Amino acid sequence: MFFYPLQFEPILKERIWGGTKLKTLLNKPITSEITGESWEISTVENDVSVVANDAFTGKTLNELIDLYPAEILGDKVYARFGKQFPLLFKYLDAREDLSIQLHPNDELAKKRHNSFGKTEMWYVMQADDNARLIVGFKEKSSPEEYLSHLKNKTLLDILDTKKVQSGDVFMLETGTIHAIGAGTVIAEIQQTSDITYRVYDFDRKDANGNTRELHVDLALDALNYDKIEAQRFYDKNENTANAVVDCPYFTTCFIPLNGTAVFSKTNDSFRVLMAVEGDFSLLVNGESYHYKKGSTVLLPAVIIDYQLDGQASVLEISIS
Repeated sequence: MFFYPLQFEPILKERIWGGTKLKTLLNKPITSEITGESWEISTVENDVSVVANDAFTGKTLNELIDLYPAEILGDKVYARFGKQFPLLFKYLDAREDLSIQLHPNDELAKKRHNSFGKTEMWYVMQADDNARLIVGFKEKSSPEEYLSHLKNKTLLDILDTKKVQSGDVFMLETGTIHAIGAGTVIAEIQQTSDITYRVYDFDRKDANGNTRELHVDLALDALNYDKIEAQRFYDKNENTANAVVDCPYFTTCFIPLNGTAVFSKTNDSFRVLMAVEGDFSLLVNGESYHYKKGSTVLLPAVIIDYQLDGQASVLEISIS
C-alpha cells in the first residue's frame, strides 16, 4: 500500500463571533459572513474529516485508521490510543470576542461526557492592533471570589489579559479560564474533544434574540484558580524543528523554512504540518506536493523521510 501526505475537506463552522478572514487570509471556501472555525483534521462524532486528495479521496479518517491503524497513527500512538485519532486541528477567526470558557481534564470529561479532556495550544497567525487574549487569573483566586465577580459582571477585572502579535504561542492546560479576543486568527491544536464550559458570554444574543447556554455549575470544580503563565517562548532557528510545546498530549515544533529542510523521523507517531505563513513544497518518496498558507497536512507514520522547500513558517505536530 502506498501512503502519501493526506489533506482533508475543511469542516466550516458558523459562530456568533466569526468573520471572513478564513477566506481572505487562508483561502477557505466559506460562504458565510460569520464563519468562525475551520476544522482541518477531526474525528469528533458527526464531524469526521474526509480525505480530499489522491487515492484515498472520499474516505474518512476513521475508515483509514480502521484499515491501517499502525501505518496511519504510528506504533506508539496505536498502542496508547487504539484506533482513536487523539488530536483535533483548527483555524479560528475571531471577529468578536469568544465567550469566557474553560475545558475539563481527562478524568472529569470521561466521567461526565465519556470524552477526552481538552488541553490545547494557540499559535497566533494574525492579530489586529491592540488584539488580546484572556488567559487565567491575574492573581490566585477562589470559587467565592470568582462567583462574586461573575454575579456582578466584573469577571474581566480579575482575569489576565495579554496583548498579542503574530507568532505568539499560548499553552492552555485543562481548567484554565480563557477567551480568544476580537481581531485574531489562531491555529489551534487540541485533544480530540468538543467539551467546553462557557461561563460568561458578554450577555450577547444571536440573530434570533437568544443567549447561548452557560455552564457555570459544571465549571466550578473544573476551574484552576491559580495564577498561571501560559505564554510559551521558543527558538526560531531556520530550517530546523524548534520545540515550542512538549506535553503528554502533543509535541509542537516551529519550522522557519528558508530554502530546504530535510527530516528523518521514527514511525512512532503521525506528523501534522500546518502552514501558518507562506507557501512550501513537500517531497516524499520522489513525489512533490505543494501547499499554501492555511494548509494542513497529515503525514502517516510510515512516512519517515521528507523534505520541505520554500519560504514559510510551519508547525509540526506529533505525539511523543
